[in-house]
Amino acid sequence: MNAIELTPEHPIAEVTDFAVTAETVGFDTVFAACHYFNRDPFVALSRIAAATDDVALGPAAANPYETHPVPLASRVATIQEVSDGRAVMGIGPGDRSTLSALGVDREKPLRRVLESFKVAQDLWDGEAVDADGTFRADGAELEYDVPGTVPVYVGAQGPHMIRMSAKHADGVLYNGSHPRDFEWAADQVEQGLADRPAERGEFDFAAYASVSVAEDGEAAREAARPPVAFIVGGAAPPVLDRHDIDHERAEAVGSAIEAGEFTEAFGLVTAEMLEAFSIAGTPDAVEEQMAAVLEYADSFVVGAPLGPDIEQAIELAGAALDSARA
Repeated sequence: MNAIELTPEHPIAEVTDFAVTAETVGFDTVFAACHYFNRDPFVALSRIAAATDDVALGPAAANPYETHPVPLASRVATIQEVSDGRAVMGIGPGDRSTLSALGVDREKPLRRVLESFKVAQDLWDGEAVDADGTFRADGAELEYDVPGTVPVYVGAQGPHMIRMSAKHADGVLYNGSHPRDFEWAADQVEQGLADRPAERGEFDFAAYASVSVAEDGEAAREAARPPVAFIVGGAAPPVLDRHDIDHERAEAVGSAIEAGEFTEAFGLVTAEMLEAFSIAGTPDAVEEQMAAVLEYADSFVVGAPLGPDIEQAIELAGAALDSARA
């Protein structure tokens, strides 16, 4: 999978145009980022489905807290229908700092994600579902047929979520950008695969990296500040320790995001944070870092912000990824 994440912070028409460009330059999968403060990702995906021919497409990573898992499954199934079978479901526990702004307690995230996509798979198979775990469902079902099979990728960063993904899902979208993190994550994937039933088939270990590329390397790094702030704000202490990131500084970033003070949060991002949690710079530098990550990962998702000039960045990132694989 050579994939790209498009964020509906831009008007839907622009996001659709970006997706068309992504397909033209060789990306085979388009993910729409899912944040309550952006435009609706499923509206964007519907428009993208109509404007493209071959790319797989889906949310990444939808969280089953702000939307009940049953209607979430139906939304993905609708994308499967309107795209003629090209849907993929990216699902994850969501960002703690942004969910708290909605008054959402992200309780038992691993169980919530697992139960949610298992219920979705049963619904897509035409079954009525009952659930009484991290959410309730009593005889819920979809009153339409879902064509084909929808692959499920779990957005993950912690060890337990990665292992669960390797055991139960079709793939993992590992939220990282540094080879040091992927070396560690590869071990977690192997542990999960040891318990994976053979009938589940192959597993895809996908790097879901924050990429910013431009001919002006410094401009690319500056554009990476916003996504890195969100990553740092939700990062677990062991992840921060792996890169010698100051915990108090990271906590300040997260607190600013939780308070909606985004400009303050972005300004608190340090050079060390940018290096640890993004792949940012010139095309040659980005290609080199992508190649280092692909020493461990099977697939690559070029995630936001892409770059200071989105259209140009899509083309530069596509070329860099092709060269990194070569």
